Amino acid sequence: MIEQILFTTMGERVNRPTFGSGINQLIFAPLSDDLVNAVQTLVNGSLQQWLGDLIKVQSVVVTGQDSTLQIVVTYIVKQTQQQQVATVTEEF
Repeated sequence: MIEQILFTTMGERVNRPTFGSGINQLIFAPLSDDLVNAVQTLVNGSLQQWLGDLIKVQSVVVTGQDSTLQIVVTYIVKQTQQQQVATVTEEF
């Protein structure tokens, strides 16, 4: 589900126009500290908005190297209280 939120473009879903993270809109932005911070903020906010009743986000760490962003989300599944880690790599 985390990947769906990260890779869905806002406006892509008919009945949920704000579903998604919006990181695809940054695909042509130059890789910089500002881009890394923007992605971290977008991912954290989107996960809290859309999955906040299912998971508790502990951290979102975004690292950039060359033209690749790596997003590591550490979260706790509320129902089971188990910690999970999701890693997503996106090339810009």
